[in-house]
Amino acid sequence: MAYPTVSAPYGLKPINLIGGQVYSGSTRHFPIASGYNTSIFNGDVVKLTTDGTLIKETGTTTANPVGVFVGCSYTSAVLGYKLFSQYYPAGTVASDIEAYVVDDPDALFKVAVVSSGTTIAGYGRTLVGNNVPLVQNAGDTATGNSGVAIDGSSAATTISLPMRVIDVVKDTETASDTYVEMIVKWNEPYFTLAEGAPNTITWAGGHQYKNPLGV
Repeated sequence: MAYPTVSAPYGLKPINLIGGQVYSGSTRHFPIASGYNTSIFNGDVVKLTTDGTLIKETGTTTANPVGVFVGCSYTSAVLGYKLFSQYYPAGTVASDIEAYVVDDPDALFKVAVVSSGTTIAGYGRTLVGNNVPLVQNAGDTATGNSGVAIDGSSAATTISLPMRVIDVVKDTETASDTYVEMIVKWNEPYFTLAEGAPNTITWAGGHQYKNPLGV
């Protein structure tokens, strides 16, 4: 039996960078608008809006991420001092909310694999090299952790899927060539061409820093 056991999705956990680049675990701070009405959990996918604030990326088969949320800070209106939190509670009112985000486009993440919802499922190395959708399960307010996973049953070469599987996690192998965790990276932006006079190119998907249209 594999150890440790993966019993539920836990979000995207940054572990490294592509190609053996030096990984310092650094984050960038982005503001969250006061009163933003969606909770964001540690391991959730996030993106920037046109006003420069951060929101949760809720996409599954497509996404425009700027990175992964790993916590936040804000001055509590009730307590009167700064709090450092594992997750952002929906509706928080403060003028100084800062999210901590792993925003490196080359970051690699460990993530649980599900067949659907929160059902952990094992898949073989055949997933490596394929693209996969995100599964946007609810986070846990008790732990502050995300419920995001990837859907192994929908692995494909579809260009618009947001994550690329690059390896398996051997530590939680459940049987010969059966793995419940994978290592993933952001997939690249892509464009579609509409023929006409003139032709129209539309960019979509991929990390916001790599998408030529930006936000």
